[in-house]
Amino acid sequence: MNTNDSSVKFLIVDDDETFTRVLNKAIQRRGYETAVASSAEQALHLLESFTPDLATLDLKMDGASGITLVPRLKALNPNIKILILTGYASISTAVEAIKLGASDYLAKPADTDQILAKLNVTEPDPGIEIADKPMSVGRLEWEHIQKVLIEHDGNISATARALGMHRRTLQRKLQKRPVREEH
Repeated sequence: MNTNDSSVKFLIVDDDETFTRVLNKAIQRRGYETAVASSAEQALHLLESFTPDLATLDLKMDGASGITLVPRLKALNPNIKILILTGYASISTAVEAIKLGASDYLAKPADTDQILAKLNVTEPDPGIEIADKPMSVGRLEWEHIQKVLIEHDGNISATARALGMHRRTLQRKLQKRPVREEH
């Protein structure tokens, strides 16, 4: 796929208005034809007349998650490259996104060059950097909560029961940003 060809269609699905506006302009400047949706539901409507070659999907939005669009996008274009973007990165959501057919996963904040680099990778990198120390307890807790949440299809009450915690406690933990690891 020639990434500088104006016939390459790029879908951006994100509810962050500022991020979306900046990314859309930067992608267009690089010669892509773009379409923008602020929700998964709006994106489904766009897909009736727009078949993208590349897509960035925000994981956490009001309404359905961007990850729900992955199977639909793959059915529409089996060769599409999909990048899941999120400020709430976790191993379990990354694994789930890849299982569904996403090409890669990137934590926000991310710039246009990082996004395009991830979408244009053709081979996995066996030399990827491996952390030299284990995750912190806070990060392990976040990862475990995300795994259990996925196992319960995003149902907060069922997840709280499975974790043995009060639903409001779980909601407070989910509203916080994940613990960042020091490198």
